[in-house]
Amino acid sequence: MLDPSIPLTVTEWDEWGDPRDPDDYACIRSYSPYENPPNGSRPALLVTGAVHDPRVSIHEPAKWVARLRATDSGNARLLFRAELGAGAHSGPTGRSAQFAYEAEIHAFILDAMGIRVPPL
Repeated sequence: MLDPSIPLTVTEWDEWGDPRDPDDYACIRSYSPYENPPNGSRPALLVTGAVHDPRVSIHEPAKWVARLRATDSGNARLLFRAELGAGAHSGPTGRSAQFAYEAEIHAFILDAMGIRVPPL
C-alpha cells in the first residue's frame, strides 16, 4: 500500500486510506491481520495462496501463517497450501484440478470438525 508503483495501489487509497498519511496509516495498522494476531489458541486453519496471483503475492499469506504460528498459545493445526500452477484466488485451473483442490479443502474442514469419512 505504500508503493504507488504497484498496480491498483493508488486506486485503493480512496477505499482504504493513503498510508503515507500518518492518521490513515494508524487506522490501517489498527485492523491489519498481520500486525494484530489474536491472543490465545486458534482453531484449525487452512490458509491458501497462489504463486501466480496478481492481486496477493504468495509471500503475504505465507508471512501471515508464520506470524500466526509464532503467536499461537495452543497447538493449533495451521496449514499453508500454496498453489504453484496457473491458478490464482480460486485455486488451480482445469476441471479435474479444481475438483481435487475443492476436495482437499472439504477434507480439511471435515477433519477439523472431527468427521471421519471412510475411504471409498
